[in-house]
Amino acid sequence: MSVSLRQSMAWIHGWLGLLAGWLLFAMFLTGTASYFRPEITRWMQPELHPQQVSTTRAAETAIAYLQRTGADDLQWYVYLPDARTPLTRIYQVPNPAAAPRQRRDEIQLDPATGRPATARETRGGEQFYRFHFQLQLPHPWGRWLAGLCAMFMLATILSGVITHKRIFADFFTLRWNKGQRSWLDAHNVSAVLALPYHAMITYTGLITLVTMYMPWPILANYKQPADFAQIAFGLPAERPATGTAAPLVAIAPLVADAGRRLGGPVARIIVHHPNDQAATISVARRSGTSIDAHSPTVTYDGATGRLLEQSGAGGAALATAGVMLGLHIAQFAGPALRWAYFAMGLTGVAMVGTGLLLWTAKRRRPGAAAFFGLRLVERLNIAVIVGLPIGMAAYLLANRLIPAMQPGRADAEVATMFWAWGLVALAQLLRPARRAWREGFTLAALAFAAIPIADALTTTRGLPGSLRQGDSLFAAFDVAMLVIAALFAFAAWRAGRAPAPRSRRAARAERLSETVHA
Repeated sequence: MSVSLRQSMAWIHGWLGLLAGWLLFAMFLTGTASYFRPEITRWMQPELHPQQVSTTRAAETAIAYLQRTGADDLQWYVYLPDARTPLTRIYQVPNPAAAPRQRRDEIQLDPATGRPATARETRGGEQFYRFHFQLQLPHPWGRWLAGLCAMFMLATILSGVITHKRIFADFFTLRWNKGQRSWLDAHNVSAVLALPYHAMITYTGLITLVTMYMPWPILANYKQPADFAQIAFGLPAERPATGTAAPLVAIAPLVADAGRRLGGPVARIIVHHPNDQAATISVARRSGTSIDAHSPTVTYDGATGRLLEQSGAGGAALATAGVMLGLHIAQFAGPALRWAYFAMGLTGVAMVGTGLLLWTAKRRRPGAAAFFGLRLVERLNIAVIVGLPIGMAAYLLANRLIPAMQPGRADAEVATMFWAWGLVALAQLLRPARRAWREGFTLAALAFAAIPIADALTTTRGLPGSLRQGDSLFAAFDVAMLVIAALFAFAAWRAGRAPAPRSRRAARAERLSETVHA
């Protein structure tokens, strides 16, 4: 018997979605949280109350600190503060020809004084962002796996559109308490509601790492990948150090001049061979000023202050790549658009989650014993859909409960996230599936509700204090945790309700749905 195109696409849609579904759920959830990664990091360092200063002042204090601690370094990286990240971040690359010194991690400086900020060690929102596309695996395997899942996702979106000929009509249909039909309606609504976003975020996610997935054109045309980056991004050729000492020029006039030339605020300073006659200072514009995430750069002679080169034209190909990256990470987005990205990201989480639940709902038969594949998928669904949010809540709780000055606490926070996730995934195997869903959602509600309580008990910036002081970020974060806790409590209540008996008409409708969508 011949198989129609829609039936073939339905098969592809179901199996590709299932095979990559659990990783896609994790990628969507942590990626959606990453839209607020600077805010998450600020919440996870409640000791910090940095003073807002000008960009030139922050650059001066950072360079002064670097001169004191690494005057003979090979390179300095300075990331200047902005409205969302109020601290200066620096990174030093030691000079292997000088006295051996261990490479340092990133250091946060108070932009007003240039002194290292005293705050608890944490990875903050960066943990969710990195996990989103690296999956906590060694480089490059995590990125390769994330890319493979993104390819599956793109194929799943296209096959889903072909499969559902009434997809837009089904968008306006959401029936409750109808078993499989309800899960299908929820899957359709969450998929169509933000379909352009889902396609865009998946495609741009692939494009951002396309040179890693397809490196052959670069390898065939350039001896070193760095040569390609230099030409493509218009970077100046790096000058070798001369060994002749020459003091750096004052940084403030260069930052001010770069801001005028680039037509926007400055975000990053890179100093090559500081205090050498061949020193160069590259100043980049903040990427959030346009959709293009590739920032134009001005490069100066570090000893004289003379303008060497201004990059930024790049051509149509580089501009396209920059826009793709900008659309994906949304650094250009203001608060309203960022919340819109966040809401659409949640629809992606719901789309993947309801798709996984629909797979089990379609294959479950009342009164019949579940086959091994069905039991396996259901347990993996619980482990990921329930376990990952609990792990994320445990990560935030660990930030408040681990002593603030304990060495290695950043790694301990991350370990807490995965231990909690793993324990939930194992513990639910000991419970009937229905109870595991209800108890897991209840635990998630309690975990998220505990975050504002722990914040109030361990810091001075809990919800009551934040409301009195007008600290909108900390207050909004705690309120968001309470809202999430309420949603999980509602999910636990729904999971605890007995399923409504199916009528003959509903059974016939489900069988017809299987014929159309299976």
